Amino acid sequence: MCEGGQLVADFVAGTCERPVVPKAASRGLTQTVDGEWVMWAHKIAHRQGAAFMPLSHSVPYPADAVAVCARGGCHRAPDPQCTCGFHALSAPWSGVLLAGRGVAQLEVVLSGRILAFHWAMGGLLYRAERQTVVRVDGPDPEFTPPLPPDDPDGRLERVQAFQPRGSGPVRLQLPAASPAVVEVHDDAGYCQIEAPSPATLDARVLASGLNEGVARSHTA
Repeated sequence: MCEGGQLVADFVAGTCERPVVPKAASRGLTQTVDGEWVMWAHKIAHRQGAAFMPLSHSVPYPADAVAVCARGGCHRAPDPQCTCGFHALSAPWSGVLLAGRGVAQLEVVLSGRILAFHWAMGGLLYRAERQTVVRVDGPDPEFTPPLPPDDPDGRLERVQAFQPRGSGPVRLQLPAASPAVVEVHDDAGYCQIEAPSPATLDARVLASGLNEGVARSHTA
């Protein structure tokens, strides 16, 4: 499980009042068409039709849901003294190789109570009360997120650097229906997959350079 370090922020999102967050989290704040502030975040998971399964093989969750502590605690998720809530990272971890592992990369918006922790690999680890999946990159192309895509006409647009891709009041709207309530022992997923060691990465870089040199010699 991806476990965070020091708790650096405890705030509420999903309202029209901009939450006070650390600088590392400010780039993920975005507004919906209704002017609600939500937090953009990233994770990986297995697909199960229209639902998603944490890599820790807990209970699957739908695209829009509110978390309930699966440990039977009497507290509301998330809680600083527990690991409950939906887990996600402030940025995807580029050190993890996902090809061929059968997992999907998810972009999600978090709302309700959100806890932010330092993460050892850089950035922040969030644990949130509500999670809405807004983009999926992986197998099963038939799945359609509940929100419209960021480029409905298929043309790529430039986005301001301080905003997450797909953010903005014109495009982002949370589902109007009440989200499902699920008991889920969630995980951001990245820590369930072994990261390549520095030696392995160096070897790949070297091999890539050699292959490029061979290709150039053949085309010269």
